[in-house]
Amino acid sequence: MARALRALHDDPARAWTVEELGALSGLSRAPFARRFTTLVGRAPLAYLTWWRMTTAGRLLRSADVPLRVVAQRSGYSSEFAFAKAFKREYGMAPGRYREGA
Repeated sequence: MARALRALHDDPARAWTVEELGALSGLSRAPFARRFTTLVGRAPLAYLTWWRMTTAGRLLRSADVPLRVVAQRSGYSSEFAFAKAFKREYGMAPGRYREGA
């Protein structure tokens, strides 16, 4: 699990699959997903989304970079998709979050 978590944390923008993460942990997809969910408390891709949004939130508050850059660093190919996911997680638009609302 440690290798998979480290990989997610080091490269949240990558389009990870459960199969790839399982391979890093020496497990096939289904056993990896079960074990990850038990140990971490979220399914692997749900955790990845949470980590991406956590990373994006920190970036929005600490760096003056365009929303497009935040979206790319968070693994989203479009600002629209990123903004929609961010709003679902935080309950507000990224720009509003950045302003400290």
